[in-house]
Amino acid sequence: MRIALLTYSTKPRGGVVHTLNLAEALAHHGAEVTVWSLARGGDDGFFRQIDPTVTQRLIPFADVADETITERIVRSIETLRHAFDPSAYDIVHAQDCISANAVGTCIRTIHHLDQFTTPILVECHEKAVVNPYAHICVSRAVAHEVHGGWGLSPTVIPNGVDYQRFHDAAAPAATEDRRRWRERLGPYVLAVGGIEPRKGSIDLLEAYAALRQQNPDLALVFAGGETLFDYRDYRAEFERRQAELGVEPVVLGPVADDALPALVAGCEVFAFPSTKEGFGLAAMEALAAGRPVVARELPILREVFGDTVTYAADLDALATQLHAARTSHPGRRAAGEALARSLTWDNAAQAHLEFYAAHPYPVGGRGLDTVLA
Repeated sequence: MRIALLTYSTKPRGGVVHTLNLAEALAHHGAEVTVWSLARGGDDGFFRQIDPTVTQRLIPFADVADETITERIVRSIETLRHAFDPSAYDIVHAQDCISANAVGTCIRTIHHLDQFTTPILVECHEKAVVNPYAHICVSRAVAHEVHGGWGLSPTVIPNGVDYQRFHDAAAPAATEDRRRWRERLGPYVLAVGGIEPRKGSIDLLEAYAALRQQNPDLALVFAGGETLFDYRDYRAEFERRQAELGVEPVVLGPVADDALPALVAGCEVFAFPSTKEGFGLAAMEALAAGRPVVARELPILREVFGDTVTYAADLDALATQLHAARTSHPGRRAAGEALARSLTWDNAAQAHLEFYAAHPYPVGGRGLDTVLA
């Protein structure tokens, strides 16, 4: 089976991480897999090395000065659409709105639903849900959202997690790697995903200001942050509140892929106050590393994580739970590790192959309409 997986970036965002791990697992099952992506900002490869059994097709995508987000998304769709040729594949599988609009007729994984106000982006989002001929979601909660909004019935295939990589980072053999982070940061609460509204970054900042009163030794660390969207206004508000609260979080920005597991394994508590998620892969990686996780009270996170994490419905609860999580809970830790270990990319790949067999690529395929049509 010849499979094209399409994603919008080479950066370490959740959907891109999903795409690469799925591609490698599918290839291990004997599929011929090609990952297509835009190589933004002069990138000559993905954020990590890819198994050589997976073919990569990266389309150059230069930065344009003073380009709006809408213009950038439309240009992304057009660039990928003109470069991609579906004729070589049995399955065309888009992982996001940009790639779904670029290829038209495809299978689409809807990781989560976005909300836009700009008309052309609203149309882009709508077409990326409606035009695909088959749909996958990584959780039941998102599948229910899709069914409620469009009457579609996506198949649910949960994410896998690279359990061993994060579990090994917490082992005694990796003590030196964790120690380097602790020497640099001290004891720390970690959030992965950058400073942006969907990640609840300002809420976490507010909770940390209260938490620090009982935990003056505890740092707040943000890692990650590569995104297509422009969150300058939100970042300015984050910095304004930071000054008002008198706190100084450490903002690492993107972290090298080989350094990330030790950073996660070295934290006191992993904070996951996202306001919208499709699965919560970063938090699952923290469970694999044996770290306590405090998450926002969301139905999707209750579905995925059950009782393996603690939940906070408001800022006071977030501060309280972050403080409480510093105390060891061996039973919850063991349950979290077991959950992460049970979610394998091999199982996800097998489920995808069964889905592909049941949803072959339609004859005549592609459908070239885009948001520009």
